[in-house]
Amino acid sequence: MGIFLSYLFLGLSLAAPIGPINAAQLDRGIKEGFLNAWMVGIGAMIADMLYMAAVYMGVVQFLEIPIVKTFLWLFGFFVLVYTGIECIAGAGKIVTQSRKSKGESIHKSFFSGFIMSLSNPLTILFWLGIYGSVLAKTAHTYDASQLMLYSFAIFTGITIWDLFMALLASSFRKLLTAKILVGISMVSGLSLVGFGFYFGYEAVKLLFF
Repeated sequence: MGIFLSYLFLGLSLAAPIGPINAAQLDRGIKEGFLNAWMVGIGAMIADMLYMAAVYMGVVQFLEIPIVKTFLWLFGFFVLVYTGIECIAGAGKIVTQSRKSKGESIHKSFFSGFIMSLSNPLTILFWLGIYGSVLAKTAHTYDASQLMLYSFAIFTGITIWDLFMALLASSFRKLLTAKILVGISMVSGLSLVGFGFYFGYEAVKLLFF
């Protein structure tokens, strides 16, 4: 049980640092409410599951090929900059309790989280590095059923954090003034653009240096 909890805490620790997914969840929760913010997290977790499966099957070495890494950095750049600009442009359309949202579909929120996580090279580096080493250590010590249990614990931690972020963002929507909500949405959008330009910088380094 103690080992399970340690892996659960690992999942929490990995999801908690501020990044593109957290910023997008905050923006969706403020504008659209809990369900849309939660769907961003669910989409990101599905992408995480695909990378976890890739690591487990040993095919993730393909992602280390320079041209593939460059493509992923560039793709992440375009996705994050586009999403960030969309957040900033929509900041003035913050939905308050007194105004009913026509809303963004939960499918779009899900797909947004999925694409952001799938195109995030930092996500790949995590699954390749941290999960890869966890997998190697666990596989050496425990059998396959325990390996799946501890992988499930990591995802449980990530799920708990995503649920917390969705609740936090939707609570902001109810408790804070429209002006503060617009400010938070602007900051979320700018952070996405910032992450996007960081990804672009990494792509340029791989291409020209």
